[in-house]
Amino acid sequence: MNRRTTLAGVVALVGGLALAGCSSSDGAPELKVSGAFMPQPISDMAAGFLVIENSGGAADRLTSVTSPLSDDVTIHETKNNAMRMVTSFEVPAGGELDLERGGNHIMFMKLKQQPKQGEKVSVELHFEKADPITVDLPVKETTYNPKKQ
Repeated sequence: MNRRTTLAGVVALVGGLALAGCSSSDGAPELKVSGAFMPQPISDMAAGFLVIENSGGAADRLTSVTSPLSDDVTIHETKNNAMRMVTSFEVPAGGELDLERGGNHIMFMKLKQQPKQGEKVSVELHFEKADPITVDLPVKETTYNPKKQ
């Protein structure tokens, strides 16, 4: 009887460790950025758009964006045709955060320079859990909208 109890204990321990191993790797956000762009600005303000995909098992939050282009970079949501600054956006586990024209986006105020079509603007995305991600936003024509092509 002692052997069975010991064997059952070992099996339970090994099984528990295996599950713990799975949950720790699945319990972290795994973020990837795609579709990034900035329409060429026509004033001292600009907007940035991209998609953050989270293939991990835990949600995360985009908490801020920084860029050498501006000391005043914020994230905005659009509801009922009105923009307002927010403190963060959720990046759901197994889902994505879509920053797109007419919707949620990155806002650059008081630009230090006017980026031109064909150039790239560097941004750093900051998250609640994941390490920061640096992304280059290609500057596209002012009217560029990938959703309508």
